Amino acid sequence: MLLLPGHGSGCRFITLSSRISMPDYTPKALIPDCKLFSGYKPCLPYKTCEGCPDPQPFGKKILIINLDNIGAVLMNTAQLPMIKKQWPESTIFWLTQRASKPVLQNNPYLDAIYEWNDETRLILRQMHFDIVLNGDKNRNSSAFTNELSAEIKRGFGLNHNGAVIPLNAGAEYNFHLGTHDYEKFRINKRTGQDILAETWEIPCERSPYVLELSEEEKQQTEEWRSKLGLEGARFVVGLNVGCSSLYPLKRLKASQQAAIVEGIATLCEGVKIILLGGGSEDAERAEQIAGLSGGKAIVTPMNLGLRTGIVLENLADVVISGDSLGMHIAIALRKYVIAWFGLSCAAEIDLYDNGVKLVRDLPCAPCWKKSCELPQGPICVNEFDINAIVEAVVRYYRRQDARRAAQGEVQNHEESGEVLV
Repeated sequence: MLLLPGHGSGCRFITLSSRISMPDYTPKALIPDCKLFSGYKPCLPYKTCEGCPDPQPFGKKILIINLDNIGAVLMNTAQLPMIKKQWPESTIFWLTQRASKPVLQNNPYLDAIYEWNDETRLILRQMHFDIVLNGDKNRNSSAFTNELSAEIKRGFGLNHNGAVIPLNAGAEYNFHLGTHDYEKFRINKRTGQDILAETWEIPCERSPYVLELSEEEKQQTEEWRSKLGLEGARFVVGLNVGCSSLYPLKRLKASQQAAIVEGIATLCEGVKIILLGGGSEDAERAEQIAGLSGGKAIVTPMNLGLRTGIVLENLADVVISGDSLGMHIAIALRKYVIAWFGLSCAAEIDLYDNGVKLVRDLPCAPCWKKSCELPQGPICVNEFDINAIVEAVVRYYRRQDARRAAQGEVQNHEESGEVLV
């Protein structure tokens, strides 16, 4: 309600809706239903809309809201093939945090990537969508979902108490897991992709992540292979040394990682080991690991941005990682993944039959805690048997040798599955 000065001594009140209405005026100019039409310049120099031979209609306008961590955003790209299959004539927009935008670059399913900021929110509030898909169980994503104009909203919204709630029947199970730890930690065996597909009420066909390298980035991969001296390696093992600062217990100690490097170098002749990560903290840690392992690992640059980090990880044939962004990048790049799990839920991660999950068999795990409250400290990390990782690499090494010896014979799939450690 807005109070305005009235005539004489009175005041008049007008009610403002939460949405600014569209102008009443109907333009005489041609306003085409076309993805390329901006309204302020032609899509190509001197091209006009009148008589255009190749208009690109929007079809179903779909907005995906995903402000979660970068790894989760990358994992959720696995939904895109089925979204496009369900609505082939569509325009797909993705709203995310600035940090996550690089993993969505070059994605063939996306028409636009929107960064979460004031300007973008102002624009999106004025648009109308056929479908809004919110994958985040958080208050900001849910509140913004409430504000948008859409025929269908799936996922999560916010109620009048400021609590996150499911918006559709398909979101009930996902919501239930968030409020029932025992079922999330002990009972659930479904992957995150399967759960999200149900949340958005689309089929789950176990589609892979969508992470596309440009031709330039593929060329950069080979240039880095030469710079780092990896060209003659039997295969390359990438060890992800870091993780998000939000959950520091998703990484092993530097001394443990150095021991892994030494074990692989000793048992796998001709194998090169590279240390992967991002940021100054990971760079310092990588130098420490390289020193502790007697220079048996090569430290890759960690300050060149996320896309270069992806290029560097693409050098590896095998990637060792905790449940972190490095693991998700490896899955997206179709690498053989050796992933270890302590505080997080291994069941929710799909390695697509191309890797092994080493899962701590502990009464306190998973816990999803940022710090450990046990008197003996985080045993999921401190007592982790690093030989399990080394042995997984050795088994991969032996399979590669067997394949070389069997030249031309039908090759079996890689070892995959879950191992309790």
